[in-house]
Amino acid sequence: ILCYLMRSKLQEIVDKMIENSADFSNLIDRPGHLIRRLHQIHVALFLEECSEYNLTPVQFGVLTVLANGRARDQVTIAKMIGVDRNTVADVIRRLVRRQLLDRYDNPGDKRTKFTKITSEGKHLIDRVQPGMIEAQRRLISPLSDEEYIRFMELSQKLIKANDLSGRAPWSPITEVPAKS
Repeated sequence: ILCYLMRSKLQEIVDKMIENSADFSNLIDRPGHLIRRLHQIHVALFLEECSEYNLTPVQFGVLTVLANGRARDQVTIAKMIGVDRNTVADVIRRLVRRQLLDRYDNPGDKRTKFTKITSEGKHLIDRVQPGMIEAQRRLISPLSDEEYIRFMELSQKLIKANDLSGRAPWSPITEVPAKS
């Protein structure tokens, strides 16, 4: 009975929050604002944990989707991390300059180029990985295991339902990275 009363009271509180925030007049009541703020916090945590590598989360994302050693074109990389092609082009240029990626012509289509990770890029992933993991852990540390699972489920549900409205739809390909 106590558990039922607690759930009932919790549902009442949630209902009241939704009722009071339905007009989204306050920033604190706007999911989009909170998501943007959470993103800012995540980027700051990543940069704190990985500052010695002079790498952004998007750059690390590009390296991550290329970690298995497969060559990919710019459009595919953009879809895999959910950013626009121009951003990916800029990131690739920077990573090529740092000799973390190689670019070469696509023999089947001269209009496109392939990008592939270098051994130095793979080595950098291995060095950055612990800091990236710590940034993720710090971000979710206030959540219980159950809350984390629910957060991930709800985040994925929102992305799936709204992804086509974004500037750069996301087509994640989950692969096991090749061992370096």
